[in-house]
Amino acid sequence: MTAGGERIAKVGLKGQVVVPKEIRDRLGIKPGDRVSISQGEGDVRVRRLLTLDELVGILEGAPGGGTQELEGLRREDRELEEAKWQRFEQWLNRS
Repeated sequence: MTAGGERIAKVGLKGQVVVPKEIRDRLGIKPGDRVSISQGEGDVRVRRLLTLDELVGILEGAPGGGTQELEGLRREDRELEEAKWQRFEQWLNRS
């Protein structure tokens, strides 16, 4: 393995490539995990996708993030929309 973690692998008849164990271990790729494969400038990139369990709560504590803050913002939006609707109904009733 080179300093950059580069390894050489063969492409099989069906286009399959085995990700070397050292790289799988370092990235935490386990059998059954999903990966993203993208084409770069003259290369192919493989990235491990986060599982649903890993995504749960990922924004907690982040500035401007988190479920509770998003729920609070949504509640404020609903209250503003309700107030607009009530003003509109009052305007209609005056006419």
